[in-house]
Amino acid sequence: MLFWTYMLFVSSIIPVILISFGLYFRKNAPKNINYIFGYRTARSMKNKDTWLFAHNFCGKIWLIGGIIVLILSIAIMLSVINMDTDTIGYVGAGCSFLSIILIIISVFFTENALKKKFNIK
Repeated sequence: MLFWTYMLFVSSIIPVILISFGLYFRKNAPKNINYIFGYRTARSMKNKDTWLFAHNFCGKIWLIGGIIVLILSIAIMLSVINMDTDTIGYVGAGCSFLSIILIIISVFFTENALKKKFNIK
């Protein structure tokens, strides 16, 4: 049961971080374009408008996607609560992998939205 609890925590931490940053970026995108914090790509850093748009757009994806992945992760982990540690470990790793996929997908969608809205190549 201790390992299951640990894997539930591990598989939930990335979605919780995504939800937190999604909320933060939607309300408080970094004021100035910088190379340290924020959604930093060549397209998003073109000007202030692209910078704010990218944070708002990506923030929506992270917020909604993070909630969905968190609910899925909890539901999936509940389905393996009394199974062996190998199964729990593999399922927990799979749930964490869902979060990583969400991060990668969010970049593609945000870059595509920037390209369409601002006609940037």
